[in-house]
Amino acid sequence: MSTDAISLPGRARVEAGLDDLVRENRFTIAVVFPLMGAVLLVASRETLLPGVLNFNPYLIIFGTLVMRLPLVAGLAPLVGRRAAAGLLLLTAYSYGIEYVGVLTGFPYGSFEYGVDLGPMLLDTVPLGLPVFFFPLVVNAYLLCLLLLGPRTESALVRLPAVIAVVLLMDLVLDPGAVALTFWTYDPAGAYYGVPWSNYAGWVLSATVAVGTLDAAFERSGLRQRLRDCEFMLDDLVSFVVLWGLVNAYFGNWVPVALAGLLGAGLLATDRFDFDVRPSWPSVRG
Repeated sequence: MSTDAISLPGRARVEAGLDDLVRENRFTIAVVFPLMGAVLLVASRETLLPGVLNFNPYLIIFGTLVMRLPLVAGLAPLVGRRAAAGLLLLTAYSYGIEYVGVLTGFPYGSFEYGVDLGPMLLDTVPLGLPVFFFPLVVNAYLLCLLLLGPRTESALVRLPAVIAVVLLMDLVLDPGAVALTFWTYDPAGAYYGVPWSNYAGWVLSATVAVGTLDAAFERSGLRQRLRDCEFMLDDLVSFVVLWGLVNAYFGNWVPVALAGLLGAGLLATDRFDFDVRPSWPSVRG
């Protein structure tokens, strides 16, 4: 637990329970949920589901929250006062920059939401936005810590590498989201409907978010937790499965290849394999 940990009654018990829940359901959380999510999202886009199920915002939020459980459980023991303050700042930033973006087109380009993503803040920004935004940054940070090892002790290596991986993840995410009509750009961009201004905006947002995360969490604590917590990057497994499949369905082959690159990075860390599948009892005659 962080040295400036927030002391709450029963916190250790809740954290241990979360760890157990994720460990016992790794395959379901990291593979089954994104597989089903991809099927339901594509079926919604093709209007194959009953009306109430098409892009049902509460199903989307529920599925997303389940896939975030490994990251939540992994980070929970590290959240002290400094980390909590950093996460609050990131929350405020994510709402603020999205609000400005929707109203003005800066810094991502002119866009609007095409799908109901749940309750809206000020009738403009999805209330669940941090649930979608934070994992891009945290997963990129953790992946770089594992892949680059001691080299990430240098901020000149660590910060640009994490920012680059965040951009890589958005090069996978945004084309799939546009294909699903989660949001649309006006005018549509050259990269599967996404304008390059979006990625210029993400350089800004990734820099702010990565810098805030870097200041909020102790790297030594993150490294130790990564050593102790084998499922901490399972949320990135979900990302690769979900958005790789969505992009493949729509023929977005560059994002599919980039999702494969992220998957190769995960394999190189040796953090996930199919040995986590539940073992079913054999049927004997």
